[in-house]
Amino acid sequence: MELTSARVDSWSWGVRLFKTRSMATTACRAGHVRVNGDKAKAAQALRIGDEVRVRSDGFDRVLIVSRLVVKRVGAVVAAECYVDKTPPPPPREEVALVPMRDRGAGRPTKRERREIDELRGHVND
Repeated sequence: MELTSARVDSWSWGVRLFKTRSMATTACRAGHVRVNGDKAKAAQALRIGDEVRVRSDGFDRVLIVSRLVVKRVGAVVAAECYVDKTPPPPPREEVALVPMRDRGAGRPTKRERREIDELRGHVND
C-alpha cells in the first residue's frame, strides 16, 4: 500500500531529522519547519515533491520529499526518502565569532561594556 500523504512531524521524525517525534512537533509549533515556503503545523499533509525547510543550528536544511514514511526507518532508507538541496555552509572565515566572557568572571566593567557594545555594533550617543 503506497501512501499519498503523511504528517510533517511524523515524516521528519521517520527520516531522522529529529530524535523524537515530540521534538519534531515542537519544531513545527516554533516555526522551524516550512513546507513549500509556508510555516507548517505538525499535522499538515506532506506529499511527494514538496519542499521541506528545517532550521537547525542557525542554518536551513532544504529537502525535497521523494518518498513518504510514517514510521522511523534506518539511515540508509531515510536517505532515499528525500533529495537534499541544502546549500553548502559558508567558510569558517565568514562566520562571525561571538565573544564570550569566562564563566564566573563577574559583571563587566564600564570599559569592558563599551568594548562589548563596540564589537556588537551598538552605537552609544
